[in-house]
Amino acid sequence: MKFLDVLRLALRNLREARLRAGLTTLGVIVGVSMIVTMMSFGLGLQRNAVQRFRDLDLFNEITVSGRDLIGLVSSAMGDNGGGDRREGRGRRGRQSDSNDPARKVPERMLTEAALKEIAGLPGVASVEPNIDLTTYVRANKRALLRQVGGALVPNGATRFKTYLAGRMISSPQADEAVVDESFLRSFGFAKAEDAVGQTLELLAPGSGAAGAERSSDGAEKSANANDEAGAKDGTDAKVESSEKDEASVKDDAGAEDEASGASEAGDDGGLSFFGLPLEEESAGDDPAAGALAARTFRIVGVLKTEVEGGPQGGRQFRGMMPVSSIYIPLPAARAWSDRYRNSISEVAFRLARESGVLKDDETEGYGMAVVRVTDPDVLPDVQKRLNELGFNSFSIVDQLKELRTVFLILNSALGLLGGISLLVASFGIANTMIMSILERTREIGIMKAIGAEDREIKLIFFVEAGLIGLMGGVFGALAAWAIDAVANRLAYRFILQPRGVSYVDFFALPPYLWLGAILFAVAVAILAALYPAARAARIDPVKALRHD
Repeated sequence: MKFLDVLRLALRNLREARLRAGLTTLGVIVGVSMIVTMMSFGLGLQRNAVQRFRDLDLFNEITVSGRDLIGLVSSAMGDNGGGDRREGRGRRGRQSDSNDPARKVPERMLTEAALKEIAGLPGVASVEPNIDLTTYVRANKRALLRQVGGALVPNGATRFKTYLAGRMISSPQADEAVVDESFLRSFGFAKAEDAVGQTLELLAPGSGAAGAERSSDGAEKSANANDEAGAKDGTDAKVESSEKDEASVKDDAGAEDEASGASEAGDDGGLSFFGLPLEEESAGDDPAAGALAARTFRIVGVLKTEVEGGPQGGRQFRGMMPVSSIYIPLPAARAWSDRYRNSISEVAFRLARESGVLKDDETEGYGMAVVRVTDPDVLPDVQKRLNELGFNSFSIVDQLKELRTVFLILNSALGLLGGISLLVASFGIANTMIMSILERTREIGIMKAIGAEDREIKLIFFVEAGLIGLMGGVFGALAAWAIDAVANRLAYRFILQPRGVSYVDFFALPPYLWLGAILFAVAVAILAALYPAARAARIDPVKALRHD
């Protein structure tokens, strides 16, 4: 018997029992739609998570950390990691904590030479050291404490791609700055366009403060010299002491008048320090020109801050580099950081010079840098090479394996739950085939009497079961696609849209999923027909011909 004849016979048998075959097929449709829907939901969650990491620039960036200056000084001075190195390290120090026992201490510092060596590795697109400055910024007649970051120019990070107004910094040597939306609110700009073209100033102690400090040091030295002279000549010392007392009374009186005037000025102008307002969100008077040094930058762009969850949402972080409110070119940030160190950094720098850890021709390294690769596929190789060079490295790929394991377990569980429905449908297929045998026993006997072989009888039942599985799989996949579409619209309408979140496709229906579901349904149907087909093949043709 030809296969075409078998197919034609199977279709005829199914048409003769339409109701029974339809109900059996409906069971397969429910089972397949359950499998496809639940697995598509798991795949959708995985796709959204991976896409979110990709959109946040986390699949093509690696955080690299080297030995920090404080750690080197501590090692040189005999502290083998027992001291508290966290004090005064700031955000750069928190990126690579050498006190963490689970983290290997890097062998090298991230110097300029090391950055050039990393930039030359295959697959590396750029290397951006992290420079964060916490300093007073003056703009629009306000002076506020803000976080300023150095930015590589040109910069391939996606955080510098979208602007409310303006553009990116033109060149590494340009005195230009890019700000975010929080800068507009803090400094009283109504619109992004109002800020573009304006200037901002980084403030630090200037020559006036330094001169006052030098005068104080000179006064202390002069007082010590006078004490030594007074020990040699008591009479002269008494006269000088009397004159000094009178001068001191006058100076004290003048100081009280100045303090009173300063107090009155403080009462009129509000709380201030060196002319800077301590109320962060209120406009203050300009600091005294002689007491502060400033470097001016022109605002050329305002970054668009992505907000999730409506007005109550927060800023969305992009990439491995810490977020700052203001970005200036890296050379300018480096120069400002070297010139105006904090006290702990300055002590560590001088101790490194004195101990020989840092030679005179060497510069202080960076605490952390972000390495951007040309393609996410080369990221593991680049990271391995960085570790071989003696640096610590971290990328989201380190956690991606765990994430994939979690989603594998989730998808397996969802597929198992959906498979239970198809298992129930397989019992229906077996029942349909057995009922077909009872109804067609005489027909089977006639076929065997005229020469039909057992394998041909089995093939008829296998084809019938396969057709039920095929139709159930196709319509089940279509039903799953409809369920996914309706569920997405309902989720957006009643869950996402009221919270101001953009449309999200919770389900992923790749071709391999619905094709695999159809083939799986056919396979389950054929397996369910094994016993009925074997039973039909064992029918004795003599007894079958006597069957009513």
